[in-house]
This record gives sequence, structure tokens and C-alpha cells, in this order.
Amino acid sequence: MATIIISSDHNGVENKQQLKTFLKGEGHQVIDIGPYNSNESVDYVDYASQLSTIISNKEAERGILICGTGVGMSIVANRISGVRAVLAHNKLTAVKSREHNNSNVLCLGSWLSNQIEMREITKMWINENWGEGRHVKRVEKIDLHEGVVLTNGVFDILHKGHIELLKFAKSQGDKLIVAIDSDSRVKELKGETRPINSEEDRRRILETCKFVDEVVIFQSKEQLLNLYKDLQPNLVVKGSEWTANEVRERDEIPENILVKVFPIVPNYSTTNTLRKINNLKTPNKK
Repeated sequence: MATIIISSDHNGVENKQQLKTFLKGEGHQVIDIGPYNSNESVDYVDYASQLSTIISNKEAERGILICGTGVGMSIVANRISGVRAVLAHNKLTAVKSREHNNSNVLCLGSWLSNQIEMREITKMWINENWGEGRHVKRVEKIDLHEGVVLTNGVFDILHKGHIELLKFAKSQGDKLIVAIDSDSRVKELKGETRPINSEEDRRRILETCKFVDEVVIFQSKEQLLNLYKDLQPNLVVKGSEWTANEVRERDEIPENILVKVFPIVPNYSTTNTLRKINNLKTPNKK
């Protein structure tokens, strides 16, 4: 169950209290940061800023804001880096904001939605999962990013899929480090026919890419795990059809490092590229 921060202005106090009771009954931990008196006028800006800062600092994953229309709260919330606030007056908007936009703050309007509607909207919003996939590269263009980003792989024959991955990874921080598997590790993983290019050639080619700041070579999974400790990246980016949580579990990425998955570029893979090369080398027989 989720930990949810909730707040409002004076127009939303009563609905906030009822919604808080409902969410606790659903098993969620709810932290109410005020206000608590509907008879005392307050500025929605103050409460929206406080809640959104908590979300931005990753002290909680989800937040709910309630005012008269929800408009003021959403305007303020979306000015805070890392916050993706949705103004939802219906269930479809709430659900799609989670699936497509990975929204982390829900804004509701007391003058437009009654308590039953708020409960239904909120429940569906909480239960809907982030769709990831093709939506990742769009959502991640919203905020400016800082810090060290790490991605790893063979990077044997660079193709469009690799370039798009590196471009995305670089956009997520100040410095992009690419860790490549050593020749011996590639043979172990891919068979004796790989790699096509040696580790030194692969390193030199990657270093010519404008998105790459540094390339390191690792010999084993243990060395890769040590890179997480030594380099202390803010983020690991992987090209995969898996979810970020699945990638974290598979690759044993520490919980303190954020994981983002870049979707596989259709029709571009090293296997397909090698197949095309082999077809060119073998002319059709008449």
C-alpha cells in the first residue's frame, strides 16, 4: 500500500478529511499536512508548494491536493521540479495520467466533484500503474536532470537503437559513463562468434560519440556491481522490454540508484544488423 501526502486549502478541508478516512480504510498510510480548519481562509499556494516539495525530495511517492477547482493547486504543483500533477475531474483522466504521464500528484476540486466521485477517482489513480515503455522518453523530457548516469552493455556494432539509448541516457544527467563487457565476458554471454569488434575498438568508437563522457570495461558481474559502488551514479539506464523494477532485480542494482528503462527501438538490434551484413556479403544466386 502507498504512503500518501494530502493537503488542501480551506475549500477542501472537509473533503480532505473524508478522503483521508477512506484511504486509511483502504490500507494506505496518509499524512495530512493541513490545513485543519475550514473556517479559516488560507493561501492554496503555500500548501501546494509544501506538498510538492515533499514529493520532489522523494520523501513520499504520491500526493493529493484539494481546492475549489483544483486549478490553482495544479498550477503551483507543476512548477516544482520532479512533480507531475494532474487535475482530474473524471476517472479516465486520472487513469491515463498514471499510465502515460507517471503523475505523482492528484489535484481535485471540491466545487466540481462530490466525495463519492473523489473516492472513485483517487482509488483508480492509486491503483493504476505507470506504463513505462514508449512513454518514458516523453515524460523524461519534462525536467532538467543532473548527476552521473551509467549504462552498460556490449555495444558491439553501433546502430540507431544504441545511439537513441545513449542520447536519452545523456539527457538524464551531467555525465554519461558507459560500461562495456570485456571480450572474454562477451564470448561467455554471446558465444565464440562475438564480439565482432574488440573491447578496445568498442571503447574508442563509443568515445567518439558526443553523448558519451567516459567508457569503462568490466570483466564480470562482480566488477559491474562494484562500479555501482565506485562511480555512485544517480541513475542507471537500460535498453530493455522489462520494467524498471524487473531490471533492478535482474541486475541487482542498489535501491539508492534510480533505474530508467529506454524502450527497444523497433527493428534495430545487433542481431538484425549482423544478419543484414551477412546478407550483403552473400550475393543472391541466380
